[in-house]
Amino acid sequence: MELSSSQRKTIRHQFDSFCKKVLREQCRDCIREAQRRLQYEISFSDLSPQELDQLYVMDEYSIDSHYFSVMGYEVAVKNDLVSTALAALPEKKRDIILLAYFLDMSDKEIGETLNMVRRTVQYHRTSSLKQLKEILEGKADDK
Repeated sequence: MELSSSQRKTIRHQFDSFCKKVLREQCRDCIREAQRRLQYEISFSDLSPQELDQLYVMDEYSIDSHYFSVMGYEVAVKNDLVSTALAALPEKKRDIILLAYFLDMSDKEIGETLNMVRRTVQYHRTSSLKQLKEILEGKADDK
């Protein structure tokens, strides 16, 4: 049985209409899915540094660090250049730098710990930083 021209045209229109409905519903499903994702998902670029830090773990090994002992604390320094520069400082100056920058102590707290005046601690810290800068610049020039 052969279909007439008008029947073929009707079938073609019905098929076109069906295809359009399927595509329209698929598009709506995609839009709904995208809106649902926007509610529950966040881009990595929108995360704060603290939130990003919670997403991974870095393995740390003791052989990757150089350790300095200061006032009963073990201070780990990971950077080879910095640890070499710190080792070149006199012990008192190295202790002040380690307490100030690695253990976050104020000049007053360092003074109380080392039995020094706060102003003396500040003087030693400032001169130590200048000395460290010279050492590190010399090491950088060597490379």
